Amino acid sequence: MSLYSHFLDSTITRVTYYKTLADKTFEQLDEKDFHFMSNPESNSIAFIIQHMAGNMISRWTNFLTTDGEKNWRNRDAEFEDQQLSKEKLIALWEKGWLCYLATLENLTEDDLLKTITIRNEGLLVVDAIQRQQAHYPYHVGQIVYLGRLIKKQDWKNLSIPKGTSQQFNNEKKK
Repeated sequence: MSLYSHFLDSTITRVTYYKTLADKTFEQLDEKDFHFMSNPESNSIAFIIQHMAGNMISRWTNFLTTDGEKNWRNRDAEFEDQQLSKEKLIALWEKGWLCYLATLENLTEDDLLKTITIRNEGLLVVDAIQRQQAHYPYHVGQIVYLGRLIKKQDWKNLSIPKGTSQQFNNEKKK
């Protein structure tokens, strides 16, 4: 396997992991939880989903041939309450991820050193991928944090619970 193929495979593995963290958070949330805002200036999980999906669909549709900031995208509306149900938010979330992952899966080694544009800025494909690898996990972290804040003591941990690191490490050695 070439370095480029490994890079693409690794990227897909990593971003899928972050998607899974958000998916496991969504499973723990009630309808109203998606719209919780800790203050009027903060983002709800609904806003973050709307933003991430909007970004993914804009950036990754016709990725190699058109600017990643499509003229039909209304980024500001992504941060407005659209009164979407949990079901519709998750459908939007899945639509964004499907677009993103399908594009990554269809890239070739030769594509990685091509230049694409985002907001009229030229970027190598590999750089554009790295840019999104920082952007999406940033927002997934926000989703997980909000889920944990909302669920309080009912939160089901997504990784190693506090105080159990040594036990986890010991079990991994077996």
